[in-house]
Amino acid sequence: MKTIILAIICSVSLSVFGQSGKLKKADNYFNRLSYAYAAELYEELIGSEVDSPKLKSKLAYSYLKMDNYTKSVDYYSKMIESSEAKQDDYYNYAYVLKQTGNYPESDKWMNKYSQSVTADVRSQLFLSNTSYKSKIEKNQAFFSLENLALNTASADFGGYYNPAQNQVYFITARKKRAFVKNEWSWDSRRFLDLYHVSVSPENKLGDPKRVSKVNTKFHEGPLAFAPDGKTVYFTRNNISSGSKRRDGQKIQNLKLYIADLDSEGKLVNEQEFPYNSKDYSVGHPTITADGKTMYLVSDKPGGIGGADIYKVAILDNGTFGEMINLGNKINTEGQEMFPFIDSEGRLFFSTNGHPGLGGLDVFAAFFDGETIGKIHNLGLPINSQYDDFAFNMSKDFKTGFLSSNREGGKGGDDIYAVQLIRPFVFGVTIKGTAKDKKEGIVPFAKVDLKDDKGNVLETITADENGAYAFEAEYEKKYALGGSKADYFDGKNTASTFTDEQVVIADVVLEKDPGLSLYALITDKKTGTPLDKVQVYLVDNMTGQSKQIETPATGDFREALFGKKLNDRGSYNLVLKKEGYFSKTVTYNTVFDRPGQYDVQGVLDLGMDPEVKDLSEMIQINPINFDLNKFTIRPDAAKELDKIVEVMNKYPYLVVELGAHTDCRASKAYNMKLSDNRAKASAEYIKKRITNPARIYGKGYGESRLLNGCECEGTVKSDCSEEEHQKNRRTEFKVISTGDDKLKVTNTSTDSF
Repeated sequence: MKTIILAIICSVSLSVFGQSGKLKKADNYFNRLSYAYAAELYEELIGSEVDSPKLKSKLAYSYLKMDNYTKSVDYYSKMIESSEAKQDDYYNYAYVLKQTGNYPESDKWMNKYSQSVTADVRSQLFLSNTSYKSKIEKNQAFFSLENLALNTASADFGGYYNPAQNQVYFITARKKRAFVKNEWSWDSRRFLDLYHVSVSPENKLGDPKRVSKVNTKFHEGPLAFAPDGKTVYFTRNNISSGSKRRDGQKIQNLKLYIADLDSEGKLVNEQEFPYNSKDYSVGHPTITADGKTMYLVSDKPGGIGGADIYKVAILDNGTFGEMINLGNKINTEGQEMFPFIDSEGRLFFSTNGHPGLGGLDVFAAFFDGETIGKIHNLGLPINSQYDDFAFNMSKDFKTGFLSSNREGGKGGDDIYAVQLIRPFVFGVTIKGTAKDKKEGIVPFAKVDLKDDKGNVLETITADENGAYAFEAEYEKKYALGGSKADYFDGKNTASTFTDEQVVIADVVLEKDPGLSLYALITDKKTGTPLDKVQVYLVDNMTGQSKQIETPATGDFREALFGKKLNDRGSYNLVLKKEGYFSKTVTYNTVFDRPGQYDVQGVLDLGMDPEVKDLSEMIQINPINFDLNKFTIRPDAAKELDKIVEVMNKYPYLVVELGAHTDCRASKAYNMKLSDNRAKASAEYIKKRITNPARIYGKGYGESRLLNGCECEGTVKSDCSEEEHQKNRRTEFKVISTGDDKLKVTNTSTDSF
């Protein structure tokens, strides 16, 4: 029996020893990024004595890197609830769940990751846009796709057109005649090479051919051509004398190379990009239309994380400026790759860091080289739950290419022809129609799009139907102005604080009848034009009225239909604005000439800011009385006349006239004296204003001292005369502005 037990123990020990050795070997493959070999060994260890949540995590991650998302989901699901699950496991599980189309479960785990790693840009983007999927899917498609005939069961991607040669270059892992086994241990797929095809006059692609003088036995990859098509920038593994070179972590990084194309299309004068390094990758170039800037991808230290997009200036002498990271509006801790900059300065790139449909999604951003606009997911059919990348378009933005490993392809990554099927207006479209208020549309009107400061951003001419459309950025406020000869200008505003892709904003112009009123409303004190003033313009001859709101310029021009030369005109203008006293003015004239009549040239259209006391509006000197008297003296009348003027200017203003004394004399005496003086002053004003009930006098005696100068009874005050003088005062407190009593009988928007 002992012998049998010993034999069993030895057998188990040898088994565990063997399993430990296999685990060590699997971990070694895993650390060397040989995920296909690692996964094979990890699978054999599932259910063994060395099986663990950590092992399942590595196996799940290996399948993630091999694009086998179903198996990755399976193994993550078996360890994700364990106490050994890490935050990275939450993120990766969410990632592969989305790749399999399970968005609700993916969002659940992405939310858990985001709540625990709040500093991650991906977390912030997710939490700020949890309804990303519905927003993406409701967008109308801009493009159609067609799988190219040149695709194989291996990986094929890219599609870079060189107009100088009329050829399209792409990257492929298709098998070629060679005795060297070109296989990558990451996922047991072949290494990538450059191929090209010619383009026929009918826009058909020819037979693929390998690019000579560039392909090695390792990876060649994404490339870009200079605008003249004579220089190519391309990506390749770090090699030296035909052998792989790895960094200190045994990772074979990518490098960027530059070469010329000779007359036969061969690459000559090959040289390295100066910022290449064996310690990090550099690649995926794209060149601006002017040839002065290159955008590229690198995982160099100091970035946001993962692969980031950088820009670098291409100098006139052929050298390069500094590599500048585009920052966390573009880059995340995930992978930002395959940038493409079009002729209009729109930056397209693929990322798995921004909320998308799964894997790499293609995004776009308006980018003027300095300022990055809102990031915009291109939606269906460009994006899918799989990897969608290497998007690029022709110079006229009508055709292009996309690469994807989505279902329905020929195997691995496939190249798709992209066709623009409707105008691609980046971000949000502000569209509308130039209209005549009386007669329908105004064809060929000039329409300006302005920012919120009034700067003209773009000017276009409406078409024969009066239609126009502007490309705008999200989360902005805009103004539109329409103009045409023989018309009054039309104005409107548009806000892009919306999830919609289209904002409607028409401009309405009015035919010039030959006579018009012009008015400029300003702040009375500063002279600054006032916006958002509600102007009620009343034609006293007809009773018609119109409500107008002033724009940022504070002015308006109103057509006078039905008026002719030598007619008499009379108009009331009621002006209202929050924070200002409302006012009414009457403009009378005889139209003895054609053209514009300026109201502010005749009348005061300045508005006074609202105050709590009329002394804040006008300079009022102390109201003085003779000793123990309350008779209005001439010097006091002069000051009270100022109040009369203001109250006649604002006929609905209600004022309390309050009289105050210092502490000297008894409280009862001071109260009676101040009340008599207040009522006498108010009575003086009542006799000189409309609706005398709008002012009343009230005495406060010494009940509201402004300082501590009390001296009643046994309390003695050592205050100076100046301090006592502060307490002897008359106040003109505004009780009501009377705006609610300002009425307009007809608010028709019809012109006069």
